[in-house]
Amino acid sequence: MNDVDLALIVALDGSASVTFDEFNLMADGCGAAFRDPQVAAGLVGGPRGASLCALVLWSGPGHQEVMTDWTRIANAKELEAFAASVENVPRVVIPGSTALGEALDVCGRLLTLKPAAAARAVIDVAGDGRSNDGIRPEPVRDRLVAAGVTINGLCVLHEEPDLVRSYTDEVIGGPGAFVLQCQTYADFADAMRQKLAKEVA
Repeated sequence: MNDVDLALIVALDGSASVTFDEFNLMADGCGAAFRDPQVAAGLVGGPRGASLCALVLWSGPGHQEVMTDWTRIANAKELEAFAASVENVPRVVIPGSTALGEALDVCGRLLTLKPAAAARAVIDVAGDGRSNDGIRPEPVRDRLVAAGVTINGLCVLHEEPDLVRSYTDEVIGGPGAFVLQCQTYADFADAMRQKLAKEVA
């Protein structure tokens, strides 16, 4: 497979703090964000004309699943197929605790399995709670950053108003790393669109 401009993993929170209605809003919003014209153009507009994307669901220790494996996106048909897989993702992980370190570790291992070299590697973590179980996220974050990975965050603040600080201190890192926030899952689609647009620019 030819080299790509970006390898992007979207890692969505499936822990107990996310209700089934909220999870559906998150999945629908994420699928819609990938279809945004600015995001679509960014995914295929680089020098190599393509990106790799994957989707991971996570909750507590041992409960992380790669729901959509590495998918090459170089045209509208491939983008639509990936967006549909995100939008229709089943919630297969047990809705347990919030193990952000475990989620980052799984994403890091997935990056080593990508089928093509990428100019940039980004892990896009979205959730509504701080890490409260499993390995701490900081050492995993630091190891990934040392390997050249950027980790960005999207925080839903409806339960933990100071979650941005937690993500800033414990989760994000790497070149150009940032956190975006939204107040509720009703605002998730627009926040994810902004986040993806910035990541693929």
